[in-house]
Amino acid sequence: MGQAPAIGASLTWTGSYTYEYQDDAPTLADRTVISQYANSPTLRQLIRNMDEYINPDTDFDAFYDYVWNVETAQGFGLDIWGRIVGVGRMLTIPGDETFLGYNEALNWQPFNQAPMYTGVQTSQTYRLADDAYRKLILVKALANISDCTSPSLNRLLTNLFAGRGRCYVSDTGKMEFRYMFEFALEPYEIAILTRSGAIPKPAGVLSSLLQVDVPTTFGFNEAVMQPFGSGVFFTSSGLIHASQ
Repeated sequence: MGQAPAIGASLTWTGSYTYEYQDDAPTLADRTVISQYANSPTLRQLIRNMDEYINPDTDFDAFYDYVWNVETAQGFGLDIWGRIVGVGRMLTIPGDETFLGYNEALNWQPFNQAPMYTGVQTSQTYRLADDAYRKLILVKALANISDCTSPSLNRLLTNLFAGRGRCYVSDTGKMEFRYMFEFALEPYEIAILTRSGAIPKPAGVLSSLLQVDVPTTFGFNEAVMQPFGSGVFFTSSGLIHASQ
């Protein structure tokens, strides 16, 4: 028989062992189990499996990208944003056919160029694609909080059309102002700015949109426009009045 170890003595052991990790740390799902079932491995495993199957953690990023972030939202996510700011995905655009008329009317055509006016044109309604609808939502959201002063409208244009070129508002007097664009707009952008009713403007003020293709338009060198023989005169075709 061996002797009892003395107080403070050290134990020396030689041999091998196998370490097996036991994950018994309580999970978030385990914390929902009442104490009388806390020691049931079967029940705890079933609850852990269910938590793994329906845990929404993996969907948070997708929810943020497809719904929460308006810059990346798609489909129904943009539809939700549209209801929040108060604008629908359907955009009605009046017919754009030109007719025979006098030159003073600006957008009418001479003989042999266009038919006679036959009455109110049939409008067309389009369902905006995600990118176009996103632009409309941003326009409406900014219009909802804008005080419609020139500085705030210029900031609005700078944010919406960043990197596209110069764009700004111009007070033309007589209760009218213009959105000026020194670059080409996409057709859906023109429709949004002129036909959606979402474009911000002061109450009782007429708004219009003016596009100038600077690289091809005749004008002064200081405005980075073209000299004689290199550019064409600006015509009223670039001026579009916004719907009320």
